[in-house]
Amino acid sequence: MKQNQTGARSRAPAVTAAALLLLAAVLCVAVAGIPLTVAALMFERSLPATQDAQPGTTAGQTASATAQEATNAAPASLTETPADLLALAEKYADLLGDGSGGKVKTVNYGKKGATDVLGSVMIKNTTETKHPDFAALLKQKPALEIDPSQPAVLIFHSHTSESYAIVDRDCYDPGFTAHSNDPAVNVVRVGDEIAHVLENAGYTVIHDTVIHDADYTGAYPHSRKTLEDYLTQYPQLQILLDIHRDSIDLDDGTKMRPVATVNGKQAAQLMIIAGAEEGKVTEFPHWESNLCFALQLQKRLAEAYPGLMRPLLFSQRKYNMDLTRCSLLIEVGSEGNTLEEACYSGRLLAAALAEMLGDYKK
Repeated sequence: MKQNQTGARSRAPAVTAAALLLLAAVLCVAVAGIPLTVAALMFERSLPATQDAQPGTTAGQTASATAQEATNAAPASLTETPADLLALAEKYADLLGDGSGGKVKTVNYGKKGATDVLGSVMIKNTTETKHPDFAALLKQKPALEIDPSQPAVLIFHSHTSESYAIVDRDCYDPGFTAHSNDPAVNVVRVGDEIAHVLENAGYTVIHDTVIHDADYTGAYPHSRKTLEDYLTQYPQLQILLDIHRDSIDLDDGTKMRPVATVNGKQAAQLMIIAGAEEGKVTEFPHWESNLCFALQLQKRLAEAYPGLMRPLLFSQRKYNMDLTRCSLLIEVGSEGNTLEEACYSGRLLAAALAEMLGDYKK
């Protein structure tokens, strides 16, 4: 399905085709005796796609649902593998090469590298001058007030083309890049899983799917324009989640695969990034509010799913997190992880977030 330049997958009628379809619907009523309501539904479902929808339109609100039409229904449980991922793995298994591109190494990143450990919460503070009271921030409540009937959560992808291995193995083929514009295999598919779980929990979610990294160095300015458009249309948006895939390679070309076993199933480890106003990073006055939100989410996830979380990275970065008080960048796995592992982690992330948002309902 085509995507418009502002991110909503949309369906809108082309005038000529719509007229022909309407005529066909009328003939169905007059000749075949099909009830008018059924003919109208046939007409609506047959409309061709265009690229006219803007952020905030009905298509924008239901972008994740529209995306799912091209995949499958959400799994019945968090551990169930969606049917489309099983089909993809079967398809790609027949296309594999000899794996001579390099090795894939499984690892779990724990306390090593963390500068602060508060119970289950691990933090890696790479700032030069910031020393927040993390313990105090963990006791504070994020600046949230959620009306589930209104869109409060926006999922998007600054590096939309980041993708994963499809087949579970300990090597990769030459030419493997872990980048694709296909939403069925890149981080958009992970975003779909996050959106489904949140929606099933009763929250209204916008999932933006536009490719922002066609010009990789301009990805964040491009996604910022998208976010500003959505925030203008939906000022009630509070949580902006930029979902990425990390890239962890060794000097010999080995690709790392950070995983945890959760409920007997392998999940890609998650890393939350929270930024700070420091050095060249300016105009980020509410960074501590974002950090508070990040710490609370980190704690929920770490306690619910031991081993899933890498240390929270607190660093001199902004990445558009200045646009709301609860904006985060989240790395879901790395190049060595499979899409199935990443999607499972997306569901786990969303389940913990949904539980957390329950404390902040209006």
